[in-house]
Amino acid sequence: AVIGATVPTGFEQTAAEEVQEKLGSACSISRDRGKIYFAVPARSLPQVHRLRSVDNLFVVVQEFKDYQFKENKEQALKDLEDLVKKLPWTNPLKVWELNNSLKKKKTKRKKHNVQSPVSKEKLNDGGEETGEDQKDTNGQEDCAQNIAGVEPSDSQATEKPQGVASQDRGEEEEEDNEQETGEGEAKVLKFRVTCNRAGDKHSFTSNEAARDFGGAVQEHFQWKADMTNFDVEVLLNIHNNEMVVGIALTEESLHRRNITHFGPTTLRSTLAYGMLRLCDPQPTDIIVDPMCGTGAIPIEGASEWPGCYHIAGDNNPQAVKRAANNICSLLRKNENKDSSNALGVPLDIIQWDICNLPLRTGSVDIVVTDMPFGKRIGSKKKNWDLYPACLMEIGRICTPGTGRAVLLTQDKKCFAKALSRVGHIWRRAQTVWVNVGGLHAAVYLLRRTWERAEERRSFW
Repeated sequence: AVIGATVPTGFEQTAAEEVQEKLGSACSISRDRGKIYFAVPARSLPQVHRLRSVDNLFVVVQEFKDYQFKENKEQALKDLEDLVKKLPWTNPLKVWELNNSLKKKKTKRKKHNVQSPVSKEKLNDGGEETGEDQKDTNGQEDCAQNIAGVEPSDSQATEKPQGVASQDRGEEEEEDNEQETGEGEAKVLKFRVTCNRAGDKHSFTSNEAARDFGGAVQEHFQWKADMTNFDVEVLLNIHNNEMVVGIALTEESLHRRNITHFGPTTLRSTLAYGMLRLCDPQPTDIIVDPMCGTGAIPIEGASEWPGCYHIAGDNNPQAVKRAANNICSLLRKNENKDSSNALGVPLDIIQWDICNLPLRTGSVDIVVTDMPFGKRIGSKKKNWDLYPACLMEIGRICTPGTGRAVLLTQDKKCFAKALSRVGHIWRRAQTVWVNVGGLHAAVYLLRRTWERAEERRSFW
């Protein structure tokens, strides 16, 4: 199966490395930022779902590297409709069916058990979708909307969710009057089409593409359109002349895996994983997040690098409480997985002041944190004092020569100025440009110099 995955924009290479390391598959990175593609045996689907750097997964029906869209809108849309009958649906639908059966075993939800026989019949009918992508679809929609917010390339990105909605509404009306199955018959599958489009040379909107492509899918498979309560989500990803047709495999984005108590600026787990991987943690490393918020980074770290010791802290008591609740949720989840071997997690949390950390000088190997952007928390003005103070203090606690820090911020101007003030203790090794909720941010990998940090910060 050829699997497509959406990943945090900017961390495509990190995701590709993880796929190579854990699945042994080479990845191709899409020109449309935030997507990777790789081929795996269908039996490897469980391992694919365990990847830490991917948000949403889909099986590729067909990829077109250089699709020539007609300049005339009606003709371009007619081509999309005609394409449905020519696509090789059979194998991707088998992969989708297998994916659903794996999830049924895992979740034991009644809904899917009802749809299971339907899937088989439908697959035999036309080699098409089988019954359980409803869960998969919701997650993929999240992904579509994230991409819409992330992609700076064109103003039409905002059309994407609308395309989904209106297409489904239109088809819903048409199909409500269609087949009603008796109790003894196979249930008709419900579906929707989500179109993600980027580029300024298309004569049609994502809304129109989703509507017309969806109409052809409905006619081809005799499925019933339903925008919210669907079994199958068909994806139409268009980026300039690159087009990929796929079927969603995830119900909700995999980045929601660790957090149950959210704060105003909770970081996605997939982005937290990318930041941690950037600093290459080694067994026995002490990793600190001095501004942990709801704890996304240390929780991801403790889950993926249990051989390290993770310390999280924040000056806001409410944030510390949320992080503690998230850690408790993780512990409960681990206990449910294997009650005979619940050992806890190598993670502690404390309330502290970022400018005066209760940690010994040179005692920490890695600092990874999401710094205040100055929007929802703090202010740009406060950042001019906070950033240099923060860099000095984490420079003090990090081991000279080997310590490293990975810091995320959208206030790049302030960060650059602060870094220039502490250039004697920190050297910038790498910058990864990322998109966080539509904001253009940067992840900085810093390396600690051998210079001794000042114990007293009298100039503050």
